[in-house]
Amino acid sequence: MAKASDVKSGNVLRYNGELVAVEEFIHRTPGNLRAFYQARMRNIRTGKIVEYRFRTDEEVEIARVETNDYQYLYDDGEFFVVMDNNTYEQFNIPKTLFGESARFLKDGMNVVVAFESEEPIMANTPNTVELEITYTEPAVKGDTSTNALKMATVETGVEIRVPLFINEGDKVKIDTRTGDYIERVK
Repeated sequence: MAKASDVKSGNVLRYNGELVAVEEFIHRTPGNLRAFYQARMRNIRTGKIVEYRFRTDEEVEIARVETNDYQYLYDDGEFFVVMDNNTYEQFNIPKTLFGESARFLKDGMNVVVAFESEEPIMANTPNTVELEITYTEPAVKGDTSTNALKMATVETGVEIRVPLFINEGDKVKIDTRTGDYIERVK
């Protein structure tokens, strides 16, 4: 157990039996009252924001979280199988931890996974990925109005909106957080 004064932004705490990530942790000293710590924390499982005031001497449990890079191997039902690049050990990570960006995962891609006591608690894909266009309608000559977009399918099967000059076989860079086209890759 640690004191509330040892907590920093970015720590993961066990609070009311749940794991929460500390987003903001501020020391307050109001007038002639006792000092306290104002914490804004996000529940790792549900994503809900929790606010709490800790006394300066209050005991908190800081969870030991290990974050590492892993290589995505394949999809296995409700799990993604990833491999540790150093030990070649494989882990099953629930798809829900990756969120919406999981649809852009391609075999061999590097992902970041955080474990707490052998249990995966957080997973992130890269912010951008480069994928090949497998299908798109050809552009019609003369259809060149500003910022005109068309639908295209990338190699993972996801449909995105791309500019008219993009053709089948082109590689494009995509923002995995929003699913937006960024640029064509040479």
